[in-house]
Amino acid sequence: MTFINYAAREINCKLVYYGPGLCGKTTNLQYIYKKVEPGTKGKLISLATETERTLFFDFLPLELGTVRGFKTRFHLYTVPGQIFYEASRKLILKGADGVAFVADSQIDRVEANIQSLADMNQHLREQGIDPERISLVMQYNKRDLAKVVPVDELQKALNPRNLPWFEAIAPEGQGVFETLKALAKSVLQELQRKT
Repeated sequence: MTFINYAAREINCKLVYYGPGLCGKTTNLQYIYKKVEPGTKGKLISLATETERTLFFDFLPLELGTVRGFKTRFHLYTVPGQIFYEASRKLILKGADGVAFVADSQIDRVEANIQSLADMNQHLREQGIDPERISLVMQYNKRDLAKVVPVDELQKALNPRNLPWFEAIAPEGQGVFETLKALAKSVLQELQRKT
């Protein structure tokens, strides 16, 4: 849920990067953190496990302009992708204003993508958030690898609503800022519609 601090004239929005384990969620945030101006970002917090880089969340407050005289601040999080961190994924998704679903384009990860998307939708429903109404952007990551699923097949499997989508190679930055900008724009449009 968007938090408005009237005293500070600041709007805080929560954006969550969701997807299966090792699909590139943390790599997206690390690239963004590396490239944005120092004055527009807070400290990047990353908690690593032995098997995956993100245990709970990455948090990157990022200022992206103003809305009706209020400064907007986006808090970017990633969820841990591994199945046994389900409680953490639910907790991090709570109160999300928008979600970037990061899919792993590799052929052998199709089922993991489908399962992760189904889990995300279920977690949203459990929190009273309609998955059809939340701001959602799809990112098809790892497009530089040899054995990847064609985009049209990913679209059929993961994006039947034809939401905004981007091909990405997160370590190189391809599609990273496009994904973030599309998600931020969607969240801000929804916020302006409600005010």
